Amino acid sequence: MEKIEKVDKMNKVDKVDKVDEVSKIDKIEKIDNIFVEGRAVFSLEVFPPKKDGPIEKIYAALKELRELNPDFISVTYGAGGNPADSTTVDIASFVQAELGVPAVAHLTCVNSTRADVGQYLVRLRERGVLNILALRGDVSPEGERKWDFPYAVDLIRFIREQDGDFHLSAACYPEGHVEAPSPAEDLRRLLAKTEAGAGHLISQLFFDNAIFFDFVRRARAIGVTARIEAGIMPVLNVRQIQRMVSLCGASIPSALAKIMSRWEHDPQALRRAGVAYAAAQIADLLANGAEGIHLYTMNDAAVAREIAALLPARAAKDGGSAR
Repeated sequence: MEKIEKVDKMNKVDKVDKVDEVSKIDKIEKIDNIFVEGRAVFSLEVFPPKKDGPIEKIYAALKELRELNPDFISVTYGAGGNPADSTTVDIASFVQAELGVPAVAHLTCVNSTRADVGQYLVRLRERGVLNILALRGDVSPEGERKWDFPYAVDLIRFIREQDGDFHLSAACYPEGHVEAPSPAEDLRRLLAKTEAGAGHLISQLFFDNAIFFDFVRRARAIGVTARIEAGIMPVLNVRQIQRMVSLCGASIPSALAKIMSRWEHDPQALRRAGVAYAAAQIADLLANGAEGIHLYTMNDAAVAREIAALLPARAAKDGGSAR
């Protein structure tokens, strides 16, 4: 059988057999094959339950989300970036094996050694998950940072060296990464990630479409050719959004700020307004040529359904139509 390299606990490189399930792997759709000219991609993101939370709850939500006919579903890296945690792999495998939807497994490297990542790649391949969103991850002041992969680009290069069968996606930041010294340098780092092997990009949340389209224009101008999906986060909780934007540096336009201020203490009204704002944002993105929409569902299938119901029908993968 064909071989891949796996890093052992001593950071030495051994050879291990690939899982001999060619027929299964051949059926997996890699993300770069999903994009078709003239049709925007629609994808969803979910996250694993908390450490002691029941995994059955996310499986139930995923079954509901499947009805929206997503092109793929991404699963965030679980348990605070703990490389020993297997829930991301388990959920991604469920998405593909049980729901028949391509899965993208997130992988952060800020808490991982080369050995950790090597083992993670083996687990993904064993379960037939060949799409990875490669991220550095947030640096926690409470945890011990590992330095095998200082940046996401280092992780991307390592995965590409280990196994060329994986399709790699990466993150992009319409308003710039909070740690980047300048917007220009942030774009140069993005270009480096695509040159290292990332063939698809998912944006951080944003609430002003003009900012996103300006970012795409600037990225194309410096040579980024990878497909760029717009990451959309519906506003359902004011404190949650305020915390997120304080961490990631996203701005809140005046129209959304008024909505948040007006309905902050009325959860149902805020939910309706947040769903409407997200749907209007997505409709405008699609009307102006966005290549894809990646909806951060927060594991709430009902909200995703409500947003989808407000959008025009889209061409489905099999030539039919779906919301």
